Amino acid sequence: MILDIYKDSLEYSAKDWKTLIILGVISIFSFLLLPAFLITGYNYRVINTAVHGIINGRDQLPEFDSIIDMFIDGVKYVVVQIAYLLIPVVIFLIFALVASQLIGVASTAIMFIGSLITFVALVISCLMSQMGICHMAYNDGALSKAFAISEIKEVIDEIGWFECIITYVGLVIITVVLFFVVTAIIGLIFTVFGLSGFAMGVDASGIFALGALINIIITTFIVGPYLSIFNSRSIGLLYTTQI
Repeated sequence: MILDIYKDSLEYSAKDWKTLIILGVISIFSFLLLPAFLITGYNYRVINTAVHGIINGRDQLPEFDSIIDMFIDGVKYVVVQIAYLLIPVVIFLIFALVASQLIGVASTAIMFIGSLITFVALVISCLMSQMGICHMAYNDGALSKAFAISEIKEVIDEIGWFECIITYVGLVIITVVLFFVVTAIIGLIFTVFGLSGFAMGVDASGIFALGALINIIITTFIVGPYLSIFNSRSIGLLYTTQI
């Protein structure tokens, strides 16, 4: 089932290259906040499509329309993530405060225990936030459903905590590998051209600069948006696997 989710999401994310470029352009201005919320809003639409679809279905990528609605969805998406991530942050700060009042081995031991508990809380919070966003999307965007803890826990219980964690670990691995492979291939190609230029006595600094520029363009306008959609689609489809 997990492999089917990955397969579906990898194919789905490449259905419309125009969409990837639009997301890439928007991401350049994400530091202005408004574009950042549009990106998270679009990711929410991808999740919304997935939770109402099926694995290996014929879903199409969402359209870029109703910008205000997309912005609002993006804000809700971020609010949910921040709310859940505050839990491990608070836990860590409490242990750090206690450790600061101690000295020596006791302080180190408290921080070690606190770090372990914080890590566990972080994993749980991430799962709850992502499933919370899916649960919100499935229930017509009702923000309260993103914090319906008992309902969300029931969803994760039905999917399986182990399956959820393994799926997320797989997403991280696939994301890192794809990003690394693309950048490595582009870098290798221009490195070969550059070294060939040096061998022929040509100043190849321009070739290396061009390679770096093309790498940035491709990762920004294609790879980044592609992986963003891939992760959102995978999360949404994971939600549908509950019994």
